Amino acid sequence: MAFGVAANRLELLQIADAVARDKSIDKAVVLAAMEEAMQRAAKQHYGAENEIKVDIDAKTGETHVSRYLHVVEQVENNKIEISLEDARARNPAAQVGDIIAETLPPIDFNRINAQNAKQVIVQKVRDAERERQYEEFKDRIGEIVHGIVKRSEFGSVVVDLGRAEGVVRRDEMIPRESFRVGDRIRAYIYDVRREARGPQIFLSRSHPQFMVRLFAQEVPEIYDGIIEIRAVARDPGSRAKIGVISKDSSIDPVGACVGMRGVRVQAVVQELQGERIDIIPWSADPATFIVNALAPAEVSKVVLDEDTHRVEVVVPDEQLSLAIGRRGQNVRLASQLTGWQIDILTEAEESERRQKEFAERTKLYMETLDVDETVAQLLASEGFATIEDVAYVPLNELAAVEGFDEETAQELQSRALEFIEARNKEMDDKRLALGVEDAVVEVPGITPAMAVALGEAGIKTLEDLAGCATDDLLGYYETGKDKERVRVAGALEGFNLSSDDANAIVMKARVKAGWIEEAADEPAEEAAEESIA
Repeated sequence: MAFGVAANRLELLQIADAVARDKSIDKAVVLAAMEEAMQRAAKQHYGAENEIKVDIDAKTGETHVSRYLHVVEQVENNKIEISLEDARARNPAAQVGDIIAETLPPIDFNRINAQNAKQVIVQKVRDAERERQYEEFKDRIGEIVHGIVKRSEFGSVVVDLGRAEGVVRRDEMIPRESFRVGDRIRAYIYDVRREARGPQIFLSRSHPQFMVRLFAQEVPEIYDGIIEIRAVARDPGSRAKIGVISKDSSIDPVGACVGMRGVRVQAVVQELQGERIDIIPWSADPATFIVNALAPAEVSKVVLDEDTHRVEVVVPDEQLSLAIGRRGQNVRLASQLTGWQIDILTEAEESERRQKEFAERTKLYMETLDVDETVAQLLASEGFATIEDVAYVPLNELAAVEGFDEETAQELQSRALEFIEARNKEMDDKRLALGVEDAVVEVPGITPAMAVALGEAGIKTLEDLAGCATDDLLGYYETGKDKERVRVAGALEGFNLSSDDANAIVMKARVKAGWIEEAADEPAEEAAEESIA
């Protein structure tokens, strides 16, 4: 920029116009930068303590340099103050508190002043350009942009977007994909941030939403909102799954995304370097959606556990490898797509496990209820999983078991209650021997067996329990020395508690300890948990 001309106060408007057009910023911003540069030069000339203002006429380019003087009764600093008497000599209407503008002669720019002025203007223009870029792109997060590769830095690619630059970091690239300077590139804007070196526009080609936006460009029904992509899971460059649903029952969402002879999906596949895409009908029923997500594998049975958000899927023996996929890819993507943790079992494995569980329950009932094998098998086959199930089930349900009558049911419940009472007494003795307070057992949800487990884990007082986090009770994973995930056992890990159950126990302990109010709403409870844990 030839600011030497500006320093001589010649053709300021032409220079401001040229800079504004070149940097795509407002001309007023450039003029304001010039005014600040001249103002600094004037302060250096007349003294930094002076209050000096420079104005450039936006129409004529004429420059006005003024010094502001405050009207006071008694002058203490003649650089910025003027007496009322002197002020009225210039303006008879002057009052104390007014400001008198004193016109100063224009500044002759020397080499140093000109250089300083240039630095100020360059910096101001650069700041304005960065602000313009941020304002332009901050509302474009979620869009696909086209650009040209400008350079490569440490594996990342810098992309020229026309009026700004974006960066595709190495981990946001599709594996085995490479670009050279001058190549055209399409990418997804996933973040725009203000940083010290200017706004940073972060682009991605591996983001799941990049594929969603590509489909929206290729499938008019998605763009129009008739078909919606509800879920996406990607293994960039290798395989992906998307769940689609149609708001119009007459339109097949899968067929619309595939297109005539696969032309639509192939356009997306080519952009994603051959990434295979499974298009799956989305369903509000989790079991149906999970079965669809595991395609092309066939599923025999699905068992959902909503407390732990896990699902057990049984497949024919010959379908196991297909369901799991190469290196677990199919089941991993299905899990990401559905949001459920999926465990795959073959029919043979499930049968073996059921037989094992049946044998264990049969043995449990024979030992604890002192019944013969036939009665124990009847209880196990009817779905009674624990002694508590037998003890606390409504009597008529137990009597309805084939081969039982009301008298038999009463006897079984009586024996079950006796066993539970004896076990609780044994556990209570152990709890007392471990030094666990009675107040711990009084917390709703804590059984004598749990109290023993807490005592063995060093949690012996109500305050100890109240100070626990959910992970302390259920266990968690941490990174070991070799960067491997190591399981840290929880105090109540063996009691089949969900995270909600464990959290409820901790919160009730805090209420009992007086740390929080019982009527505290959920956000307050969560905040208390975070602050204490």
